[in-house]
Amino acid sequence: MAQPVTNETATGSRPHLQRVLGLPALVFFGLAYMVPLTVFTTYGIVTDSTQGHLPGAYVITLAAMLFTAYSYGRMVAIHPVAGSAYSYAQRGFGGHTGFMVGWSLLLDYLFLPMVNYLVIGIYMADATGIPAPVWVVGSIVLVTLLNVLGVKLLAGVNVALVGIQFVFIAVFVLLSVRHLSGNEVPSLTEPFFTGAEPGLLFGGAAVLALSFLGFDAISTLSEETRDPRRTIPRAIIIATLTGGILYILLSWVSALVFPEWQTFSNVDSASLDVMARVGGDFLTTFFTAAYVAGCFASAMASQAGVSRILFAMGRDGTLPRAFFGRLSRRFGTPVLATLLVGLISCSALFVDLTLAAAVVSFGALVAFSVVNASVVKVYVVDENHRSPADLVRYGLIPAVGLILTLWLWTSLSRTTFTVGLIWVAVGLVYLVLLTRGFRRPAPTLDLREE
Repeated sequence: MAQPVTNETATGSRPHLQRVLGLPALVFFGLAYMVPLTVFTTYGIVTDSTQGHLPGAYVITLAAMLFTAYSYGRMVAIHPVAGSAYSYAQRGFGGHTGFMVGWSLLLDYLFLPMVNYLVIGIYMADATGIPAPVWVVGSIVLVTLLNVLGVKLLAGVNVALVGIQFVFIAVFVLLSVRHLSGNEVPSLTEPFFTGAEPGLLFGGAAVLALSFLGFDAISTLSEETRDPRRTIPRAIIIATLTGGILYILLSWVSALVFPEWQTFSNVDSASLDVMARVGGDFLTTFFTAAYVAGCFASAMASQAGVSRILFAMGRDGTLPRAFFGRLSRRFGTPVLATLLVGLISCSALFVDLTLAAAVVSFGALVAFSVVNASVVKVYVVDENHRSPADLVRYGLIPAVGLILTLWLWTSLSRTTFTVGLIWVAVGLVYLVLLTRGFRRPAPTLDLREE
């Protein structure tokens, strides 16, 4: 019989999130969310849009994300609570801005599980012949159950599923080296920036921003981490750097193995062309299994992340507290919020994969931009850290991150902006009603854990 993860019985206090996670679990959680093999999800699309320069686009995205990851770490150090960018925006710019950032984050957090469930359904239906809806519904039920049972169990499952992806990566790289050793090797640097158009590179880099949501997901677990002020920033940087290096490596090796990107049989499934060339049916089957495992891990991590953001918004009354702000006394998890996310994810049965994937980056880049700005506001303006060294740490570095994320944000497609701005407009209307035309202050985050 499962033991409660709260000490409410002994203390009589309300249940609260327990600090059970260390650095390795957080890094694996972030990598599970990022999905090391997600490079192959957008491989054909971005390779085509950048005219064969996917590795170069990843370099640009990684540079922007490292600056932003640093800013997340600075905000965790001063504000180690659940809620991610929502909490940090409240800390820096007040409740109204915090709400709108949280609302924007919900867009990509709610859509990312759907993307994973859709991909699982597509690949498993192709491999087994069982209809995709069966796989979609089955995955939603299992992931939701694991999230209800608790984050400690979730972390253990994530380690296993991320491990499968690392095994595949090793096999893929070894087989690619063997393939290249027996064939003429193209230019090693051409896939990066040789002959690339800057506009196309930044457009591709903007799409790739969704690949780095893992460090944002790590910050949502601040209240379940031991020594979060020290552990969370380290986990964020390690996960971001590890994921970025893997993306660059895999995209670079793939470009060398299959340089004739103009001949993809289908840009949406161009990764299968690469697998078939490198390792035939064996590698194609292995890739499908590893990739589906990665999507399952990402679905678990993303559903955990959004349920905790909903919990943070419910706990402070921004969303209805009676529903969203409650933790299970038995499991110590936000069960109602988790079940709601699972229900919303069922829209994967009828939402188009292209639409779901197109809007994830919008909310992510809004959040990334505001977090960078929040570091400058909190440390330099509010806390008066203005020595030369502090101006570099809390002024220059976050400012560079802000400029880069805004540049990527303006490079998104028109479809992304349309859906994203509609979502923002709905959130603004709700905020107006919540504050009675801004005559009342927006609720502020309750930092107490009692």
